[in-house]
Amino acid sequence: MGDPAGIGGELTLRAWLALHNGNQRFVALDNPERLAALTRALFLDVPIATVASPDEAGAVFAIALPVLPINLANTPRPGHPDKANATAVIASIERAAALALRGAASGVVTNPINKAALYDAGFAYPGHTEFLAVLTGAHGKQIMMLASPSLRVVPVTVHASLRNSIAMLTTDAIVSAAHTTAIALQRDFGIARPRLAVAGLNPHAGEQGALGDEESTIIGPAIAALRAAGIEVSGPWPPDTMFTAKARARYDAAICMYHDQALIPLKTLDMDHGVNVTLGLPIVRTSPDHGTAYDIAGKGIADPSSLIAAIELAATLAERRATSMRNTA
Repeated sequence: MGDPAGIGGELTLRAWLALHNGNQRFVALDNPERLAALTRALFLDVPIATVASPDEAGAVFAIALPVLPINLANTPRPGHPDKANATAVIASIERAAALALRGAASGVVTNPINKAALYDAGFAYPGHTEFLAVLTGAHGKQIMMLASPSLRVVPVTVHASLRNSIAMLTTDAIVSAAHTTAIALQRDFGIARPRLAVAGLNPHAGEQGALGDEESTIIGPAIAALRAAGIEVSGPWPPDTMFTAKARARYDAAICMYHDQALIPLKTLDMDHGVNVTLGLPIVRTSPDHGTAYDIAGKGIADPSSLIAAIELAATLAERRATSMRNTA
């Protein structure tokens, strides 16, 4: 569902409009009355069908958006988050994870949440990614990837200030993120021999120590350990040149040292089709690479491209993962 005061509901409706005549099928975990009200307010021709299970979704998807009901405490107002509805947001994530874990759904696609609104209601996790890791028993193993047709990036440190991110950076953290990425690229993305490029932390990748020594003391040893493990990896590369078109052709994913180092090039290159993928989970999980966009919520101008890309990528990853499991059984 995402934050019911944000653009998630509109994106879901528009995603159904774009996909209902195709091969993709999804069921929305949301409040049917809220979605029906949105269709009227935005003049969208989206019939709403309340269903009791994902099994019922396929039969109605071509003619209506199937919705597994989630109760809301208050009627949402676009652009005005309400902590009273935080329980419903959390419940939608919990139910989605449970459905995917037992195989009733192929994967989970999450709409944007407002972390601050959830924190006010006692939510104890930095975001979707960490909460889903706990729900699926993968706490500490989760890695965030942002993927688009132009670029895939993985930040080693994520939801922390820049100062804290640098302090948190370790050789083991880089090795763990890169190892998880390599496995996911093989199993879920179908890349037999993944090529990883590791970014430096400092300008010019430290300039041989003149601008910082993290490249030699932290990042270099990680690269050596990954090579010893048989992973094709290069770097550390200067962050200001490793995202050019020519450089991107030499790797399948970039391992970046902190949040913005990864997300700025991805969103600059392809904001509309970027997808957040959580690696290291026993389920497939994707989401749009943008936020709740309160400033345009309810105005009928939200672009569903990233959510559509997230749904399509989730379907592709789920099929590849299922094929990989069948081949190794």
